[in-house]
Amino acid sequence: MNLLLYMSPMAVVVLVPAVLIMEPNVIDVTTTLGREKKSMWILLLLNSVTAYVANLSNFLVTKHTSALTLQVLGNAKGAVAVVISILIFRNPVTVVGMAGYTITVLGGGSIRRNKEKV
Repeated sequence: MNLLLYMSPMAVVVLVPAVLIMEPNVIDVTTTLGREKKSMWILLLLNSVTAYVANLSNFLVTKHTSALTLQVLGNAKGAVAVVISILIFRNPVTVVGMAGYTITVLGGGSIRRNKEKV
């Protein structure tokens, strides 16, 4: 959590000027949306809390398992996202893509089994 404490202000210092340069009307749009729809502020707060919880869960997974487990979970998350996008949005997938995600999922399982043997 100390890393998050030190990195967050630095991220703000770097990203806020970049946003203001690339999207000069972002403050006007945000305040206008906030006046028109009060739920926007709740959604913005919910988004911030969700990002914090995602970072916290990453740190806790790394603390209680290992960085390798976190990487395997990230790869599995990508595979699950692809399957959901195929089922819900009917996104096309190539044979190479299916083979890649199959190897990813099988590789994650074999890493887990090998780690348990050690």
